[in-house]
Amino acid sequence: MALRQPFQRRIVIAFTLMTLVVSGLFSLGIVGIVQLVEAELISREMQSELRGVVEQLPHLPDLDHDVSFYASVPPGPPIPPQFDRKAGFSEVLSGSGAYYVYARHESSGARYVLVQEQHEFEAREQALFDIVLAGFLLSVAGAWLLGWIVARRIMAPVAQLAADVAHGDQLRPDAPVLAPRYADDEIGRLAAAFDDSFGQLRQLLERERLFTSDVSHELRTPLMIIASSCELLETRPLDQRERQQVDRIHRAAQDMRDLVQTFLELTRPRSQATVQGAQRTLADVAREQAAHWAPQMADRKLVFAVRTEADDTGLYNGTLLASVMSNLLRNALHYTGQGQVSLVLRRGGFDVQDSGTGIPDSQKAAVFAPFVRGEPSRGEGLGLGLSLVKRICARQGWDIALEDAAPHGSLFRVRLDAGPRP
Repeated sequence: MALRQPFQRRIVIAFTLMTLVVSGLFSLGIVGIVQLVEAELISREMQSELRGVVEQLPHLPDLDHDVSFYASVPPGPPIPPQFDRKAGFSEVLSGSGAYYVYARHESSGARYVLVQEQHEFEAREQALFDIVLAGFLLSVAGAWLLGWIVARRIMAPVAQLAADVAHGDQLRPDAPVLAPRYADDEIGRLAAAFDDSFGQLRQLLERERLFTSDVSHELRTPLMIIASSCELLETRPLDQRERQQVDRIHRAAQDMRDLVQTFLELTRPRSQATVQGAQRTLADVAREQAAHWAPQMADRKLVFAVRTEADDTGLYNGTLLASVMSNLLRNALHYTGQGQVSLVLRRGGFDVQDSGTGIPDSQKAAVFAPFVRGEPSRGEGLGLGLSLVKRICARQGWDIALEDAAPHGSLFRVRLDAGPRP
């Protein structure tokens, strides 16, 4: 699992942990060596001293003020219970103090014990341990401080590069290059890679801008000519078959013009599209789409109903809202053999419901992907309608959900109040 800590904090943690381990092992080593030296040296010294005392018995030699001799047989004083230990070296901690004890057991059954107070040594030993602990804590604190300083110096150019990359001006044609601002190291090479990527993005954006302007001019003009020609043809006497063909051409030209306008809206930045796109109410767009699709529904002998459950007074991008509603109604028309199609308006959104065959659960997640169609034998097109609807909703911050309609069919539910996205 990837670490979720900021990189600067990871450097500080690494410094601190490394010092914690090394300093901890070093401190434990000092304590262990002190304990080992204490046991070995003092044990040998007391063993030698007790041997000398026993060799001088029955005469008791003079001992240091902090050393006492005891014996289970005369002439030594009796052994106190707390010092009556097994043969060898040991330490005794009691309420009266701390002592080193060295016991010697003879084959005759006699037991000799030499006891030495260790208050002074223990005090020095404790002072040494306090110094080791203080050094351990100071080394950890120093490692944390050093890691923090080093991390800040290391991360300063990285943070600056991140800020430069995140700046919106980098996509402008006159944006300055990043690499000269940094040293010729890994950060500088990363900045140069960003320069190359931004350069390619700027070229792509420029080509997209030129493409949208070409589409706006080169496609709108012939579409207007086609629409005007259809209007002129409709003024002439035509039989029913010819009039149907002219109507079909007129509707196709209108659909094409709306599609071109939709694509142009999608290529603009969201803030610019919001300003330039005509703001319309949900009821206005629904009324226009109902008038457009009602004749085609009637030609397919489908019942087309528009209901308003609650009024919605919000204003939305008219072009994109019309494209979403139109594509959903077109989808319902294509995949409904008989029955009805309903457009239900409610506060903050609308539903498009049909009585077709429905969509299996295994295909619901894929219907919004490009070039995915339902039953191939039904309808026409390339399977881009629902993909376009999904893109528009994602762009505008709208939500679209697909549900099963009762008793059969599909229900597309669009929420327009889901909240705008950047």
